[in-house]
Amino acid sequence: MPQCAQCGNELPEGASCPQCQQASAPPGSSHFQAASFSRFPLTNLLLALNIGVFAAMVATGVSPSEPTIPQLLRWGANWGPLTLGRQPWRLVSCAFVHVGIVHIAFNMWCFWNIGRMAENIFGSARLLAIYVLTGISSSLLSLFVHPFEVSAGASGAIFGVAGALIPALYFGKLPVPRSAINATLRSLVLFAFYNLMIGAVVPHIDNAGHIGGFGFGLLIGLLLSPKLLAASQ
Repeated sequence: MPQCAQCGNELPEGASCPQCQQASAPPGSSHFQAASFSRFPLTNLLLALNIGVFAAMVATGVSPSEPTIPQLLRWGANWGPLTLGRQPWRLVSCAFVHVGIVHIAFNMWCFWNIGRMAENIFGSARLLAIYVLTGISSSLLSLFVHPFEVSAGASGAIFGVAGALIPALYFGKLPVPRSAINATLRSLVLFAFYNLMIGAVVPHIDNAGHIGGFGFGLLIGLLLSPKLLAASQ
């Protein structure tokens, strides 16, 4: 009987090895995600909340492409004089407010890919904690660096989730081929590197918020990784 050239498994004539095909699948594959949409209730809920807030903003007259600063502040954007005053809830609310259709489309596409993987590995409750806590850390560093600039968007929390995944994948005991984990790690590191580089050179991108979310996410992932025996099973 023919054998797989990579692992030596015996195969029927003309068949490909499912084990090796699975191991070489790209990041975000079935190793970490299931086909069922309902498998990711928190990812779906956070997506719905972000999209729902944006839809409500547009429905009440906010420009879908160029919201004004007063409009963003009315919906909960982060701004030092208010957040550090009597409205600390803006540390969280700003992670659900977006500056136009392109902004929310890119963020939600990123979160749909990263969030499902994170929910599979951490579980819904831990993912919620990671999203909220790294969103807050993102907002705090943004305030520290530029307290009088208005900031909004889910990207700090998305960077936080990506940051938490890196040590979780590296140190966690997941029932996934190492080749697939390494491919996913490379993808996450490149995602963070390229987007931080873009944020460093493109005006009006809150890179301090990205760094604040990503750094705290790395710490959370490092703390959680010894406990991971794969919620993805």
